[in-house]
Parts: sequence; structure tokens; C-alpha cells
Amino acid sequence: MTEQHQHSPDGIVGQIDGLQVPRYAGLTTFARLPRLEDVNAYDVAVVGLPFDTGVTYRPGARFGPSHIRQASRLLRPYNPALDAEPFREAQVVDAGDIACNPFDIAAALQQIEQGLTPLIGDGRPFLALGGDHTVALPALRAINAVHGPVALVHFDAHLDTWDTYFDAPTTHGTPFRRASEEGLLLKGNSAHVGIRGSLYDRQDLLDDVELGFTIVHCRDIERIGVAGVLERVLDRVGTAKVYVSIDIDVLDPAFAPATGTPEAGGMTSRELLAVLRGMSELPVVGADIVEVSPAYDHAEITAVAAANLAYELVTIMAMGKRR
Repeated sequence: MTEQHQHSPDGIVGQIDGLQVPRYAGLTTFARLPRLEDVNAYDVAVVGLPFDTGVTYRPGARFGPSHIRQASRLLRPYNPALDAEPFREAQVVDAGDIACNPFDIAAALQQIEQGLTPLIGDGRPFLALGGDHTVALPALRAINAVHGPVALVHFDAHLDTWDTYFDAPTTHGTPFRRASEEGLLLKGNSAHVGIRGSLYDRQDLLDDVELGFTIVHCRDIERIGVAGVLERVLDRVGTAKVYVSIDIDVLDPAFAPATGTPEAGGMTSRELLAVLRGMSELPVVGADIVEVSPAYDHAEITAVAAANLAYELVTIMAMGKRR
């Protein structure tokens, strides 16, 4: 397929040329980029994690990676908001999906970690397309083996720092408690953004602070705006290496209806895109976009949002080559 892809003068293989091959044609890789096996080396990998055994309400996120890839057909090579050409500045590839056990959560998490480890190599960034939020835990374990503890910027309606569900310690509501307990995160540098909705108890918030997080509540965004959110996030992260985790339910259901645990009063897609663009100077070493459940989507609304968020994250990773 590389003969249909655009090629930069320095040998980087980019997208299938959208002016030569219609966007609805060809292989459905992320942004119609080359597959891992189509290139000799790469700088950034996009990988699917089709796992949703950790959900507690609506299932279906196992089909999220393919749904996001389908919507990513519309992505183009130039990002005007960041004045960057991510697919020319870095070799970005679609590494396919990591197959994992749909019945055994512990086994699946081990398979995901083992699948991500060679993609990272000696420090290459990756973007994981979920899958439910449980997959963030093995991703952070793989990151830790290369980078040590990192700052987490977590966009979500929910804290995901609960202890257990029905005595199960590893679900999509617990990954960041486990990550904090395992020392995978820089506790003084990590933040949740977009938190809203009802909780089980006031203690949930107090426990979250003890685990080392600060919270930018969604109800504060109207008051402080995107600039205020960015100020809090950047001050919190400092100079640390960063892992970005986006649960698509951080967006209001108007912008992302296709998710397992929707909550009213969320961010707009424009707000979230603006926050990500404001993080472009951060050393992002890994990221995920999770909880896209296609069965609840209409007109690919959620998938389009997720694909464009993925584009911004890949752009930030590609721009890292400049530093």
C-alpha cells in the first residue's frame, strides 16, 4: 500500500493521498497511515486495545478502535491550529490491535502490557485507542518500565480512583487508584479534568486527594474558561513527562453519546480540543482515548470527536521531535 501513500523528502511515509484515493476507499488504518509492517522504523504508534470486560454499565467499547479508525479517514495532513504537519514531521504508524483475553481481566492486562512494551522501545510515544478505561493501567505499567513515574492528565467525568467494584480490584473505575498504589504516577503532578456527576460518598473526593490528585471540576470551566483549565494543568504538571488519558465521557453526551457511563453537563469538543492544543509543549510520552462504544453512536458523532482528539495528541507527539 505504500505506493498510494504520500512520501516526504526524508523518506517518511504519510497518509494515503486523499486527492488521489477517495477517503472512503482503501485500508481503514488510523488516518489512512501506513501499517507498522509497511515501514522500517517509526516515531509514533497508534494501537488499538479492544477490551471492555472492565465496564460497569453499558458494554461495547471493545469495538471502539475500529470505530475511531473509520472516523479518522477525514483527518488531513496539516494541523493549522498547531501549525504542524504531524505525518511529515514524524513517522506515524497504525500498529493494529493487541489481542487480549475477553474473559480474564488479569490475563488481558498482562497481554496489553506485553504488547505495548515493544512499541515503546527506548521511549517512543504511543496513542492507544480503547477499549474501556481499565486499559490505562497496563499502559502506565509499560510506560513506567521506560520512563519511571509520570504525571497523569486525566480527562473524565469520573475519578476512576475507586477501590473495588463487587470486590474486583481492576475495573474501568479503579485504574488510577491501582496506578497510584503501584507508584506509576507522580502524585504531586497529576490532575483530573472535567469531573462531574454524582458520587457514592463525599469520601471519594477526600480519598482522591490522598492518592495525589488535584481536580478541575467541570462546573468550574464556565467560570475559569479554557485558559484557567490550562493554567491549572500546566502548573500541576511542571516539567514532568506526561501521560494523557481521555475518557470520551468527559465530553457532554451532546458531543459524545456513544459511551458506557454518560453524564450531563460535560465539556464541549471545542473546549477539550483547545485544552489539548494548549498542552502542545508538554513532553507527552503516551496517551489513550477510551470508552467509545459504537452501538450508542449516531452519525459517528462520538467517533468523529475521538478521532480529532487523537489527531491533536499525535500532533503533539510528532512535534516532540522538534525538541
